[in-house]
Amino acid sequence: MTPLDRVPDQRPVPAGTGLTLEDALPAPVESEADGVSARPRLARTVAEMRSALRELVAHATDDGDAEPVTVGLVPTMGALHGGHAALVRRARAENDVVAVSIFVNPLQFGDPADLEHYPRTLDADLDLLAAAGADVVFAPDVQEMYPGYPDAPIVTVSAGRMGEVLEGASRPGHFDGVATVVAKLWNIARPAVPALRSYFGQKDAQQLTVLRRLATDLDIDVDVRAVPIVRSPEGLALSSRNTRLDAAGLEHALVLSRALRSLADAAAAGEPVDVQAARRMVEDEPGVELDHLVVVDRDTFAELGPELLCQPLRREALALVAAHVPPVRLIDTMVLPAAGPLP
Repeated sequence: MTPLDRVPDQRPVPAGTGLTLEDALPAPVESEADGVSARPRLARTVAEMRSALRELVAHATDDGDAEPVTVGLVPTMGALHGGHAALVRRARAENDVVAVSIFVNPLQFGDPADLEHYPRTLDADLDLLAAAGADVVFAPDVQEMYPGYPDAPIVTVSAGRMGEVLEGASRPGHFDGVATVVAKLWNIARPAVPALRSYFGQKDAQQLTVLRRLATDLDIDVDVRAVPIVRSPEGLALSSRNTRLDAAGLEHALVLSRALRSLADAAAAGEPVDVQAARRMVEDEPGVELDHLVVVDRDTFAELGPELLCQPLRREALALVAAHVPPVRLIDTMVLPAAGPLP
């Protein structure tokens, strides 16, 4: 049984949690000394992380490849699952060195209870990352990231107007917190590496767009790369919060992907996209409280109105949904394909 077959606290995965992964991981790296899976090295401070990165880059440089050494960074909050493993595997395939951060960032939580109950499962996370091929894990405490917290940080990053709509409207300050911590992680890694790539899942589509603008607007030298959503066989998008759902909640949560799939199928068929019908589908599901379900422009996140959705889509769009499935709030995203150019 691999780490992906378990929820983060090591209990067997109940059916339909969305925390299993059908495709196999690459073979775990084995140490020459004992023939067991080699865990990535663990850095707890900024100084340790930069030192580890410099050593790993130097080792990769010694291999003689003429190309600059690249480092793939996967920022996470831990409680890792198959979706995170997909990010790490992608980074492993595309880079010489793979780094993962595990930090439950208090700046992006508006609800103290959500922060308190967020799973913290470092031991299980390291097992998963060993199987996925990570080289180094940065797992600082709050005081290392924000010395003087909660009175610090004083200077933070604003996500601007893009951080105030949709998820940002439902979770004020969330994207400011995300942008602040990711900017710090990039700046921690960047001085120690020749070239940096950073990997994020497409499920958090608004976050991905905000972070791409962060890199562009602040001239941070990082290549932001997106990795497709990993889903359970039933269609549930993988999320660390899925572990807090009971069997009924897991079943109810499937309505989110069903609603988005109905929109994607209509768009692919060149039919009008009926957002109201998709909203009713979610609203009619017992135990689910809809926050929002909208179709937006991929680049600006401006909501597309009825005048555009009543006809075949002429360019790709995103369908976004957020809903409360007690005791958690879940999100999902799906690309709506364009029907083609106007005749």
